[in-house]
Amino acid sequence: MFGHDEKVSAIRLTAAQYIILGIFLVLAYGLWRLQVMQSEFYSLAAERNRIRNVPVLAPRGKILDREGRTIVDNYPSFSALLLRDSTRDLTADADLIAQGLHLDPNEVRARVRRFASMPQYQPIFLKEDITPDELQFIEAHRNELPELDTIMSHRRLYPRNGFMAHLIGYVGEVSEDMLNQPQFELYNAGDVVGISGVERQYNTMLMGTNGSRQALVDSHGREVGRLGETEAIPGKQLRLTVDIDLQIAAEEALAGKNGAIVAMDPRTGEVLAMASGPTFDPNDFAVHVSRDQWNKLVTDPDKPLLNKAIQAQLAPGSTFKIIMSVAGWQEGIAQTLHVDCHGSAEFYGRRFGCWVKGGHGPVTLEKAIYQSCDVFFYTLAEKLGIDRIAKYATQLGLGQKTGIDLPNEVSGVMPSEEWKIRNFKQKWFAGETISVGIGQGAVAITPVQLLRAISAISMGGRMVVPHVINPTDMPPGYVETGHYTEVKNVPIDPNGWNFITDAMSRVLLPEGTAPSAHVPGIDIAGKTGSAQIVSLATRARFKNAEDLAQNGWFVGFTPRRNPDIVVCVLFQGGEHGRLAARLATQVIKAYVDKQRRTPQKMVEKPKNGGTVDIGGLWTAPDSDGDKETLQAGRFVMDLPKKPLALATAAPGMGEN
Repeated sequence: MFGHDEKVSAIRLTAAQYIILGIFLVLAYGLWRLQVMQSEFYSLAAERNRIRNVPVLAPRGKILDREGRTIVDNYPSFSALLLRDSTRDLTADADLIAQGLHLDPNEVRARVRRFASMPQYQPIFLKEDITPDELQFIEAHRNELPELDTIMSHRRLYPRNGFMAHLIGYVGEVSEDMLNQPQFELYNAGDVVGISGVERQYNTMLMGTNGSRQALVDSHGREVGRLGETEAIPGKQLRLTVDIDLQIAAEEALAGKNGAIVAMDPRTGEVLAMASGPTFDPNDFAVHVSRDQWNKLVTDPDKPLLNKAIQAQLAPGSTFKIIMSVAGWQEGIAQTLHVDCHGSAEFYGRRFGCWVKGGHGPVTLEKAIYQSCDVFFYTLAEKLGIDRIAKYATQLGLGQKTGIDLPNEVSGVMPSEEWKIRNFKQKWFAGETISVGIGQGAVAITPVQLLRAISAISMGGRMVVPHVINPTDMPPGYVETGHYTEVKNVPIDPNGWNFITDAMSRVLLPEGTAPSAHVPGIDIAGKTGSAQIVSLATRARFKNAEDLAQNGWFVGFTPRRNPDIVVCVLFQGGEHGRLAARLATQVIKAYVDKQRRTPQKMVEKPKNGGTVDIGGLWTAPDSDGDKETLQAGRFVMDLPKKPLALATAAPGMGEN
């Protein structure tokens, strides 16, 4: 019996020995794998727990006006972020983090899920431009929330009250839809990029390159030392062609109104001012616009987010008559056309009225332009036909994008027989041409298109590309600016060009359609326009007829020959073009007054000394002191043989 027990005990002992040996071998194999086969993996893991890569954000480049004055700058701020190299469950602390940062817990969890597929080294930005209280919360919870950290960043500081908002645009976090677009394919979720305007158009230039900092952290994720740093490369500053002084004049003229104002140098295509109303404050987007703010902006019937200078497609009204005049002259029709206007005329069995109910009487092309006779241009349209009208309008850039260096420009509509068949599978009816002759019907253009077309006419057919950046200021090889120096020559008979622009100079005189916009001492040529958005009969049926008021247009330039500036105004609901003309002349006067105040290089110093005769122009209060009048004088200056700076003429010098 005892022998049997001893045998069993021996078997158990042997089994226990084998089990212990097996466990030992398993442990030894595991240790060997850890130390030999996977040593590199675990070494890197340990290194990651010890060393952290912290991004160093590059500031965006400043945006300046043509004279180097700052429009958009940056300000330092702190952003809250989640470090994804932490071993903690980032969603577990969502409620506490959201409470401390005044966020929605679901939003925090959603951002964590959005970044799930991104590399571990890339942090999750939770909130930009945090408050001192939120910064204190993060510092107070370092041990409890080691995954929560802050980073110094540079936030955009835009002009207040929506100044130049549509032209400049704004920045924001790149969206998932944007990441699928070719221009954003190299960016990552969380990157702040240009969303609209110049900020978007020149994002790659403005954005710069982020750096990084290697930090030594303890087991709680706290930074205890630094190992090295790659400096961030700031974005390049951008100088616009816009003049702040003219922009102020445009914004003040458009204040409280719905529409757009654009001013341009017709010789170069440089945009001098661009305003759209109503506006918005891009500072609301520089951090994070609330859902309520966004919904209010996108549902506003006046469309404050729309840059109406390049995106409003509307009937141009009587401003189109200048295009008609060029077409009619080039075809040899307009210069000999005589019409008796009795207030209306019948075409194709339908009566079309003139805006002057009593009629204009006998009308030639000149009178038709400065008094804007509808009957004359109805008759001209009938004689030309839609395809010949479309030919010249297309040559002048209507119905197509101008190529301006701003995103989301629209093309407008210039109808033709082929256009109607292509879009509506219907034949063009001759009666439709009559309305097009006065800028109504199917024709729809943008303010910048009209600006470019009239600019080309004012320059005798020389048509340039509008742009807000001077290509010569851009870095070498920046291909996006290549075509902004292109010039297209549109055939216009010099006699016709002179005749038409001379007639336009009478628009602001007592016999014209906008005498109230006349500015003494400034030679302005232009054209008014009023465009219906509904028929007069339809408008009469509505109680709130002011909501259906006509759009007022004006496009003008100064001086009449070889102009320095062209201004186009769209005044939505402005009823008559003369009101739009008043807005335009505010900008033109601001330009002329500035030019007269600015010292100009007049003459070179004579080689051997002597005297020079200098002329100067300026504005000064009249004897009553209630208005400014144009002043002129001549000055004689002695120049010695000793080298001097170039002579200048400036206000305040004594009149000779």
